[in-house]
This record gives sequence, C-alpha cells and structure tokens, in this order.
Amino acid sequence: MSKGLLGIIAAIVICVGLMFSSYNGLVSMNENVTGKWAQVENQLQRRNDLVPNLVNTVKGYANHETEVFKQVSDARAKLGGAQTVAEASAANNEMTTALGRLLMVAENYPDLKSNTNFIQLQDELAGTENRIAVARRDYNSAVQAYNARIKSLPASLYAGAFGFTARDYFKADEAAQKVPQVKF
Repeated sequence: MSKGLLGIIAAIVICVGLMFSSYNGLVSMNENVTGKWAQVENQLQRRNDLVPNLVNTVKGYANHETEVFKQVSDARAKLGGAQTVAEASAANNEMTTALGRLLMVAENYPDLKSNTNFIQLQDELAGTENRIAVARRDYNSAVQAYNARIKSLPASLYAGAFGFTARDYFKADEAAQKVPQVKF
C-alpha cells in the first residue's frame, strides 16, 4: 500500500471516530435536557399538589370568592394536562397569575393571614416557587448548551440526520416583565 492510501484511510478512521464521539456527546446532552425538564415537571407537580390545600384553606374564610377559586382550578388542570414545554410554560404563567389573585384575596382576611395552616402552605408554596425557578434555570442552561452544540461544527453537519433538533426554552410570560403592585 502506498503512503497516500494509508493517509486517506487514517484520516477516514479519525473522522469516523470523532463523529462517534461527537454523536455520543449529543446523546448525553439530549438526555441531560430531558432530565432537567423532568425536574421542572416534578416541581410543577409539587406546586399542583399544594394548591388544593391552599385553596381549601382560603375557601374556609372566603366562601364568596368563587371566581378566584375557579381560575386557580382551571390553571391547575391546564398545567396537569400540558404535553409540551410551550404548553407547560403557558399553563405555568396562568397558574402564577391565579395564585397571585388567590394570595391577594387572602390579604383581605386578617384571621386567615394568622392561620397556621395558611402560613405553612404559603411558606411551602414560596419554597416550591423557588425550586421551580431553579429547575427552570437549570433546564434552560442545559437547552442552551445542547442547542449550541447541535448548531456548531462538526455536529451541525449530521445532528439533524440523527434526529437531534433544537429544544424549546421554558419562557416566562410577557406579563412577568411588569413589576407587580402590592396594595394593602
């Protein structure tokens, strides 16, 4: 064999080896994104599980606030039925708005604000909201790294052929850009 042919074979072997290595990296990054999304869903489910207890506690004090309770219930149902990142993001924004209204209703009932169950549930909800924020940040960081990798050379040359497509970010609602007003 000539040196030229050996060089070509060596170059092909190196290219194939790099492609396999890069492919395995893409698989790993894709699984990381999927795992991070599972954590977001886990925290959203935790909030969904807390909401009925919070609603029932507030209902005991504010029986006539049915519209707020319906909004929370509807938002909870949408969040539970979300199938995609975009649907979950939209449902999460609705839930955040509905919970804000529920907590505003609670402000009108001084006895409720001092109720131990309400305070504990409110603390649990605040902790859950923080966990959701962390899980969303981690998910979006993983999506950013993954999307950058599949758009960079050499992975961009074959990522689409192997089914690696860009993943969606978990986005906040445009209304989240506004500063909330707290009125007493």
